[in-house]
Amino acid sequence: MNKHFILALDTGSAPMSPADLETALRAIGTERYHDLHPFHDLLHGGHLDKGQVQAWALNRYCYQAAIPRKDASLIGRCEDRELRREWLHRVTDHDGNCEDPGGIERWLILTDGLGLDRDYVVSQQGALSTTRFAVEAYVRFVREKSLLEAVASSLTELFAPSIHRRRIAGMLKNYSFIDETVVAYFRRRLDQAPRDAQFALDYVKRHAVTVEQQRAVLAALTFKTEVLWAQLDALHYAYVTPGNIPPGAFRPD
Repeated sequence: MNKHFILALDTGSAPMSPADLETALRAIGTERYHDLHPFHDLLHGGHLDKGQVQAWALNRYCYQAAIPRKDASLIGRCEDRELRREWLHRVTDHDGNCEDPGGIERWLILTDGLGLDRDYVVSQQGALSTTRFAVEAYVRFVREKSLLEAVASSLTELFAPSIHRRRIAGMLKNYSFIDETVVAYFRRRLDQAPRDAQFALDYVKRHAVTVEQQRAVLAALTFKTEVLWAQLDALHYAYVTPGNIPPGAFRPD
């Protein structure tokens, strides 16, 4: 485990500097972000069949659909006007507005392009129970934990651009059923995620000033990586090895 993380867990230590806190946060991504999961190697390397890619996209929709709900819950209990104003665009980035259909719509274009029925995707009826449990655990975390922890949990976006670039290149190269329309969601996030992550990082570095607060934000980011990892574990178990698809879950043709 990274030495900075150990330092933060030691209640007898002095608080880290903002720079050291950032190093510790980034180390969590290096060690725990879900780009390291073997399912992503299979997905980006072209080693999945269309049904397995469909299963991934359908399950990931549960997470995409929950993002504006968790962000709205954060805004609803935030008394900091600056934070509310900054965080608000996260909701419209996914839900859309009169000028932009939003990220959820772009994800549904992705599932449309994969041949999935849109009503079925939106219903989430075919999603794995583990996926739904993990996603709702994240929504509850943001709703119930401190505002600082809620903001810190979003910092997986620090590591998102690299996986989006790999996904765009790998899926376009390796799957005949993937085209530019299908990967539009990921191209848009190449701009959105760094902007959002930088604001959240600056906020955490300014407000996590005690050992207890720093320990909490590191734990919050760790929790979020576990939420993402758990979803891929469930996909791998159900659709790759051993291929044990639970009752009621999506079954590829």
